[in-house]
Amino acid sequence: MQPRILPYFSPSIGPEEIAEVVDTLQSNWLTTGPKTKEFEKQFASQIGSREAIALSSCTAGLHLSLVCLDIGPGDEVITTPLTFAATANVIEHVGARPVFADVDPSTLNIDAEQIERAITPRTKAILPVHYAGHPVDLDAIQDIADRHGLTVVEDAAHAVGAAYKGRQIGTGNNPTSFSFYATKNLTSAEGGMLTGPPEILDRARVLSLHGLSRDAWKRYQRPGSAVYDLEEPGYKYNMTDVHASIGLCQLKKLEAFQQRRLEIAEAYNREFQNYPELEIPVTLPGIDHAWHLYVLRFRHTDLTIGRDEIVEKLTENGIGTSVHFTPIHMFRYYREKYGYRPSDYPIARGNFERMVSLPLHPALSDEDVADITGAVCSIVRQYRKRLAA
Repeated sequence: MQPRILPYFSPSIGPEEIAEVVDTLQSNWLTTGPKTKEFEKQFASQIGSREAIALSSCTAGLHLSLVCLDIGPGDEVITTPLTFAATANVIEHVGARPVFADVDPSTLNIDAEQIERAITPRTKAILPVHYAGHPVDLDAIQDIADRHGLTVVEDAAHAVGAAYKGRQIGTGNNPTSFSFYATKNLTSAEGGMLTGPPEILDRARVLSLHGLSRDAWKRYQRPGSAVYDLEEPGYKYNMTDVHASIGLCQLKKLEAFQQRRLEIAEAYNREFQNYPELEIPVTLPGIDHAWHLYVLRFRHTDLTIGRDEIVEKLTENGIGTSVHFTPIHMFRYYREKYGYRPSDYPIARGNFERMVSLPLHPALSDEDVADITGAVCSIVRQYRKRLAA
């Protein structure tokens, strides 16, 4: 009998999202319009930010932030190597150089001490990532930025619903970009949101739609005017009402989604904490973890098999997994352009080689969670070194 397949991710889309999309399709307004504006308003209200701009992706928000800060050729931006490629790619897009700082071995977030060491006269900004949904040490990073005259741009792709010392991520003065990609805590299928200071958002809003002074909703709604101006060459980064329809429904469910994610993470922790071969994720004091990812680390010195073999064993048991992430400096493009070596950031590389992201989403039942923990613990018991002697 074949084991049932538990995919790494399954979207939590219900009849409410479907009905809202149908309503949009029947409204004769598909692109950026009233539902996008409403999504921006409700998202900002829910997290407590002054304003928000709905975009086509988190990547778009990060790129616009750097453009609005006038970061370009000759500049350097410090970021983490343990992130998705987009974080570093947007720095390349503006012509600047991504400079990496190694991560903290407990949270896997960028290490503030390593940031300090990476600063040069060309450094213009710090781009931290709230890895897996655990916020970075914002106070320490902001202190470094203030002392050196730098700007902080937050990559909050994982951090919808996260909080640092009682403050929701995205409510401070730093430009902060969220992701609503299909696998995220809140999805609009594709999309993102940018929050931050008014002077950044005002320019970002214009740049997000070609640099036009008026978007389509303003041009075509009654009593609209087709007259507009081009303020500066911009980009095609706007969100559509079709995507915003999904986001509006998901936003109403976010609190319940987050609660279920926490329950699953706590269930994983309870089962894994008694296995010395496993290193479970940490949550530091003063942190509300978004639990976008559950990254389990295997202590290879205590096991007779490596990470890739563990992934194969889990696959054989019908458990889907992923790895977050291959460190950026190990990719061919960055190795060849900047001469990075895999050994340059040993904490990021060493943790990458022993990490597995387990399924973590609201569609998982208690039975699913028990099957996942059972499979992991069985593999550990079978391949622990003290039994192999």
